[in-house]
Amino acid sequence: MYQDNNYKITSCRDCKVKSCAAAVLNINEIDQVNENSREAAFKKGDIILHEGSMTSHIIYLKSGLVKEFQKGSNDKEQILQIVKKHTYLGLPSLFGDRINHYSYAALEDITVCYIDLNIFNRLVRQNGNFAYEILVSVSRDSLNNFHRFMNQSQKKTYGRVADALLYFSKIIYESESFEVPFSRQEFADLIGISRESATRVLTKFKEEGILHLDGRTISVINPDLLQQISKNG
Repeated sequence: MYQDNNYKITSCRDCKVKSCAAAVLNINEIDQVNENSREAAFKKGDIILHEGSMTSHIIYLKSGLVKEFQKGSNDKEQILQIVKKHTYLGLPSLFGDRINHYSYAALEDITVCYIDLNIFNRLVRQNGNFAYEILVSVSRDSLNNFHRFMNQSQKKTYGRVADALLYFSKIIYESESFEVPFSRQEFADLIGISRESATRVLTKFKEEGILHLDGRTISVINPDLLQQISKNG
C-alpha cells in the first residue's frame, strides 16, 4: 500500500473489519491483498464509482453507508439499494463485462479499500472457501433486491413506504429508530413514487401513531402495524 492525499498505509493483517470472505484467507493470501490494495476516505456526497467506467478494482466498504444507483434516459436517478459496511462494491462487474453498470456515492463519511481486480480474481480461483463466501454475498444481495423490487412493483404507495421503512429498520440499521441518510426526494426515488406522495404517507403514519418524525430521524412506534401495511400492500 502507499500513501497519497486521502489514501493511507494500513496493514491487512491488522484489519479488525475483515469481510467474511477475507477471514478465510491464509497469511500469504492476506499479504497478497495487502501488497495490491489501498485504503481511501471519502466525504458524504462523494462519488466512489461512476456508471460506465471500466472496472480496475474491487472496492471493500470498511465503514459507512453507500447508495448504489443508475441514471435513466431522462437523467433521473434510480436508487437500487443502500449498501452497508463490510460489503464489496463492483462484484457484478468482476464476473460480467468489466464495465461498472452502477454508480456508488457516499451517504456519509466512509472508508474503503481498493483491491486490484487481478489479485481478487486470482483469490477467487485459488481459494474455494473465499469464492464460496463471495458467491454467498452476491446471491444474497441479488435475492434481496429481487424480492424488494417485486414487492415494490406489486404494491401501492402505502405499502411501498412501509416496505422502505422496514428496509431501513430491519436491514440497514437493525433498529427501530434511525436517521434516513438522504433527502426526502431520494427516499421517494428509492421506492419509485413522488416526493409529495412520500411526504403525505409519512405524515399520515405519524398521525396514526405508527412512527415519530423528527427531521430525518424516524422512530417506528408500531412495527406490527407497519408490517401489516407492508404485507397488505
